[in-house]
Amino acid sequence: MSKLSHTDAAGAARMVDVTAKADTARTATATGRIDMNDAARAAIADGSASKGDVFAAARIAGIMAAKKTSELIPLCHLLPITGITLDLALDDTGATATATVKTSGKTGVEMEALTATSVALLTLYDMLKAVDKHMKIGKIHVKAKAGGKSGDWTA
Repeated sequence: MSKLSHTDAAGAARMVDVTAKADTARTATATGRIDMNDAARAAIADGSASKGDVFAAARIAGIMAAKKTSELIPLCHLLPITGITLDLALDDTGATATATVKTSGKTGVEMEALTATSVALLTLYDMLKAVDKHMKIGKIHVKAKAGGKSGDWTA
């Protein structure tokens, strides 16, 4: 088993020192979904949700969350994010959120993509909970990453 990078020799938590690493272009994409009833999906589709444009709010919330990842996840580095897209798609059983985050830096943006996806889905839940109290959020995962020492990867 490989050594965990966020612990020191004694097992104490530490932030990884990336000082000596070169800046490289890095991208990560994460996705997840929320399952909901027909009434909640209809509220998105026809714009009748009482709290307003559900997808617009979720998209902005996810983008804002990606920029605050280092404040939420204790050992994440503060990164100069150079681009974020957050796509939301409605389907027959709910909605999917997919976030792609880009940077030119010393470490990857997987956590930022996961955070953006998670918060976008949580925002959908918040905005639609009056219509469906039984929504289920899940299947949140990194779909792809590019750049850095470990190279490109796709799930």
